[in-house]
Amino acid sequence: MVYCCIFDTLCCDTDSILCYLWFFSGLCPRCNEDCQRIQYDIQKSISNLEQRQPAPSKTGSVVVTMEGSQLGRNLLGNNATSWAKLVMDLYPPGTSVRSLTCSYCNVEQPPRSKHCHDCDKCVLQFDHHCVWLGTCIGVGNHCKFWWYICEETALCLWTVILYITYLKANILVAWWKDAIVILLLVTLSISMTFLLLLLIFHSYLVLTNQTTYELVRRRRIPYLRGVPERVYPFSKGACRNLYEFCCVRSSKYRPESLPTAQQLEEKSRPYTCCDVVTCRCC
Repeated sequence: MVYCCIFDTLCCDTDSILCYLWFFSGLCPRCNEDCQRIQYDIQKSISNLEQRQPAPSKTGSVVVTMEGSQLGRNLLGNNATSWAKLVMDLYPPGTSVRSLTCSYCNVEQPPRSKHCHDCDKCVLQFDHHCVWLGTCIGVGNHCKFWWYICEETALCLWTVILYITYLKANILVAWWKDAIVILLLVTLSISMTFLLLLLIFHSYLVLTNQTTYELVRRRRIPYLRGVPERVYPFSKGACRNLYEFCCVRSSKYRPESLPTAQQLEEKSRPYTCCDVVTCRCC
């Protein structure tokens, strides 16, 4: 019985980890994906224009054509300018483009993005780099990461219940089997406590629309230095944050602009009974 319990636990943990490693592979949200998408659109536009180019007329009429490489440079320049303008519109007026450009990727970083040295890419809404999954947690997979932690916590809880049930049914049958089960139970309880605390921590981040990087490095991020400690600049209310985190498609990235001074002042105002009744906190 004890061997079956241990084997089932190891198989469940291994299958779960392998399943989520496959599930998370290729889901690292990066700023460079926008550039790759723009480059794909450019190549598609070039191929369409090349197919639509009229053949030279035999009557001697002149057809003006443009080389694909030159057209690509023009389109790339226009899209790069559009991306830079989009990023600049998210920051307060007077912000320098040079201070927003990543020195490694040479890409203008929107707010809440950061360059990950492990992935060597800029990550949108960077939370942290998970060494267990081998990828960054950001805007594209933070919801899946939360469900992963929730599933692992439930799996540990279910295994603890199995161990306790086995000890109650087979106590004092073989002392060395009980010792092994108790040792595994203690180890699993420590892991479950860590996972439960991690789940509560990320649930708090979801309800306040924060990331681990923003919470830990708040004083080092330029656009968060002047924000009071208990003010969450990107929060839209607990219900709205939860809806956007769970229900909005992760493939659609909507850049978040920095809040104005008036919005920060409104968010720093303490809640009153009238605010609770009108669901201002939600």
